[in-house]
Amino acid sequence: MQQKINIFLFFLIFSISGFAQEFKVNYTDYKIDKEKKTDSAVYQLLSVYSDSLSKHMNVVIGFATKALYNKQPESPLGNFMTDCMKQMAEKKFATHVHAAFINSSGIRSYIAKGDVTVGKVYELMPFDNLIVIQEVTGAVLIQLLTRIAEAGGWPMSGITMSINKDKKPINILVEGRPINENEFYIIANSDYIASGGSGCDFLKPIPQINKGYLYREALIEYIKKYTEEGKPIDAKIENRIIYANN
Repeated sequence: MQQKINIFLFFLIFSISGFAQEFKVNYTDYKIDKEKKTDSAVYQLLSVYSDSLSKHMNVVIGFATKALYNKQPESPLGNFMTDCMKQMAEKKFATHVHAAFINSSGIRSYIAKGDVTVGKVYELMPFDNLIVIQEVTGAVLIQLLTRIAEAGGWPMSGITMSINKDKKPINILVEGRPINENEFYIIANSDYIASGGSGCDFLKPIPQINKGYLYREALIEYIKKYTEEGKPIDAKIENRIIYANN
């Protein structure tokens, strides 16, 4: 019986391959405009989800006293967002976090003066990046800060430094103390950077602690906390990163 099945499969495969030939796919472009009639059934089906999504995105979670923009080497928006990452990582991972970072190009929008909605947070962070923490030596942390200096500065919390004319980090302080190459530090980052993104390959071999915590969720929770405490969203330049004169 097994032999008959094998013979049958052989002839089936042979027959299919024998008739194999190239074929052409034709397609037509359709312009969607007001003259096209709306499919009421499809519209009704999708409107339920669209209305629900719009309601969620339009929920006001905070208020900004001024517009916050991202720029290099430092910005109020970057300071606000990395302070969020540092504090929320400490809460989520139940450990002290020495520093937190966001690659500058990862911030995709700004916060306008006035009400801040859930949708605005999605505009800021449209990617599903997770917050992860890593334990690194001071030597590795200097590598990261060198990459940041070469890029012209990234938002960061917990560290201050200067960038010299050779695009190298100098005068590095971690929570107010000079960095020590042999000391260990806990840093918070997005899983994208921790996995080697934006030229950070040196972080890739270092173990990550990951709890599936979306950075976007952290921002929403952080802003809500501000509101519950009766505080508006506000941030300023604090000379976390400056360009050195020499």
